[in-house]
Amino acid sequence: MATTATTTVTAPVFFSSNPIRTTQFSLRKSSVSFENPKLAAVTSISFSISRPASKKLRLSNRKIRCNSFSTVSTDTTNYEFSDGSSEVELRLKLGDRDIPSTRDISVEAEESSLAIRIKHSGSSMTLMETSCLYEKIKPAETIWYLDEDELVVNLKKQDPDLKWPDIVESWESLTVGVLQLLKGTSIYLVGDSTEINQKISRELAVGLGYTPLSTKELLEACAKETIDSWVIADGSDAVAEAEGAILESLSSHVRSVVATLGGQHGAAGRANNWRHLYAGFTVWLSQSEAKDEVSAKEETKRHIRDGQAYSNAEVVVKLGGWDVAYSKSVAQASLSAIKRLILSDKNLPGKKGLYIRLGCRGDWPNIKPPGWDPTTGADASSPTL
Repeated sequence: MATTATTTVTAPVFFSSNPIRTTQFSLRKSSVSFENPKLAAVTSISFSISRPASKKLRLSNRKIRCNSFSTVSTDTTNYEFSDGSSEVELRLKLGDRDIPSTRDISVEAEESSLAIRIKHSGSSMTLMETSCLYEKIKPAETIWYLDEDELVVNLKKQDPDLKWPDIVESWESLTVGVLQLLKGTSIYLVGDSTEINQKISRELAVGLGYTPLSTKELLEACAKETIDSWVIADGSDAVAEAEGAILESLSSHVRSVVATLGGQHGAAGRANNWRHLYAGFTVWLSQSEAKDEVSAKEETKRHIRDGQAYSNAEVVVKLGGWDVAYSKSVAQASLSAIKRLILSDKNLPGKKGLYIRLGCRGDWPNIKPPGWDPTTGADASSPTL
């Protein structure tokens, strides 16, 4: 079943469909070769992938903030956060604020939101207000109390196995949390705009500590000419075929964010070229004319019904326009949707790894047993894995 997640920021709606996954492989070098008259003199291109040093998120004594799209934060109260398995604890510094009674404290908790207010000097003051907790809680089991100059709030997690990097879902917490969920699985960005794919690829790679890769750059380095001149000389089919070879090589790599070619000359725009894209989590960055979230979701469903190749992607991020200033917002929307997709089935990264080990045969998400031949359908009646 397809699930949806929505947000607002000049655009974006995320929509996750078709569950999929991948595992940790450590190949440092790979080669790409083409059997194409255009590249007769260029038989291969080599490139290396190295993982940048990962970064850690500090969880204590930070100012309350949430850069997500649906959050309001109105104070600069310092807080400390800790994850205690089945529950998370938030400690807010009250400082020299005089609170004569606990009746002057209001803690309102919902599944995904939290608002903390106090009465001080005859007026109400908001210490924290967010509608984007990192994940869902059990609001009825919320406990809070005063501990000297701190207000302590304990929130019971709905998923006790999920590690929270922070109290709110933000760019910082998503890059830490989704990195753990991915388990090395790569991410592939598809869509009509090569430029957008490349920009978001770089944002995601920096945040996750992954390696950014661009099939456009790899192809142009190999052919020693631009994609546009290649298309003019040999046609879109030749370029799509060459990009398919690049994707085949990259499918065995991990910890990469791959920006694919946009438009009709890209392999991702052709439904029969997806077998190696399924090696990672795929995100469709879709420019849309939808006016609201409901119409954006309907538009995505229509694309799926019409057999649009990009609708094979597991996550769709709808863009109601494009401005490079929103790159991080779009990248954050992508991470949030990937998080929700993996949490809907935590076996997805492992299943991706199995798909790679069996040779990326195109049998995603219903993986056939070893020995299944996609060209003949042999053993196709056997149970799926």
